[in-house]
Amino acid sequence: MDDRTAAPRGIAALARKVKSDSFQMASLSEDLRNKALAMISDALVENKAAIFAANEADLAAGTEIGLPGPVMKRLKFDEAKLRDAAEGLAGLISLPDPLFRTLLERELDDGLLLRQITCPIGVIGVIFESRPDALIQIASLCLKSGNCAILKGGSEAMRTNKILYDLIFGAGVRAGVPEGFLALVESRADIDELLTCHESIDLLIPRGSNEFVRHIMARSSIPVMGHSDGVCHIFADKSVDAAKAVPLIRDAKTQYVAACNAVESLLVHSEAAARLLPPLYADLTACGVKLRGCPRTLDFIPAEPAEEADFDREYLDYVLSVRIVDDLDAAIAHINRHGSHHTDCILTEDDSSAERFMLLVDSAGVYRNCSTRFADGFRYGFGAEVGISTGKLHARGPVGLQGLVTYKYRLYGQGHIVGDYAEGRKSFHFKDP
Repeated sequence: MDDRTAAPRGIAALARKVKSDSFQMASLSEDLRNKALAMISDALVENKAAIFAANEADLAAGTEIGLPGPVMKRLKFDEAKLRDAAEGLAGLISLPDPLFRTLLERELDDGLLLRQITCPIGVIGVIFESRPDALIQIASLCLKSGNCAILKGGSEAMRTNKILYDLIFGAGVRAGVPEGFLALVESRADIDELLTCHESIDLLIPRGSNEFVRHIMARSSIPVMGHSDGVCHIFADKSVDAAKAVPLIRDAKTQYVAACNAVESLLVHSEAAARLLPPLYADLTACGVKLRGCPRTLDFIPAEPAEEADFDREYLDYVLSVRIVDDLDAAIAHINRHGSHHTDCILTEDDSSAERFMLLVDSAGVYRNCSTRFADGFRYGFGAEVGISTGKLHARGPVGLQGLVTYKYRLYGQGHIVGDYAEGRKSFHFKDP
């Protein structure tokens, strides 16, 4: 155990040390940060056998205690996920530097120049579910954006997380990054202490169940960014192209059923139900999906009767709730009431319906004729993501590099004093270049 892995009752001291290093971290050049990312990628690939062995041990332990299938799928870290991680790191290196960008430049008066410049947030605490690949994404995004990170992964992935952390930490330090760029908290009991470190941690990003995220929000004064549930919807409008819709809905439900951007509820316009629901039912049931329908749905397909609570549920499983609605406005009202403001999609060939849907649905992602599974930082070209935010302040949707920076105002003067302006000897002229 290195000194960046938290010892019991040492979380506050660890957070203070990370905070101290964050100021140096904020000044690192883009070249050094990219060099560290390249060395991290090499270290992961060169040590893949050890990573896979640790993951097999986690999977065996998960099987022994009976972890659900979706959790086991998230837990698995294999050649494909390592390849995705390496590609993500390469993509991240190629992205423009989010730091030191000038967002605004204004001459307030002769010789008095104001600039708004991007800078890191500082120290970000991320508490995430049993996805080892999430550790790589979070650590690399924080490094590229000049932030330090304190990570707490799920206990199910303890062995995999530890070896990934050791490799990333070692490669970063060898590249010349401050030791405080990354720390790992291994005990669940330490989370409560982590939540009290408001002087050291600038932002918390929890990734887990609704109950867990609300627990974090209720117990900490540290700003929290993220989402709890992923109750995503697809609405099939009356002009829906059924041939296009069936494979799209299948992808949104089954491509990765345990993801927060998988569709959980399907709304169907009453005028489209007869031509969409029978072929969709045949297709989805062949893939092992169970459909739970409202009473009107049962007139078209032999689905299981749905309870009202099913339309608020994030299944993370091969289950889809189906409701028939009479018009576009009813679909929008349903989504805004029952959804989680994550990602929602309309399937329509009508431009005006699509535009109204996108204007009125209050979600971080609003789509037309494409799978909800596109709600992902990598697929948006962000390199990766630290999570998806359903809030409206600072960042929304997949949070990549731009969501991990803030800004500061730099004012350059030549002996200027406010008294000259207050007493009328000088006046502002506010010139932008």
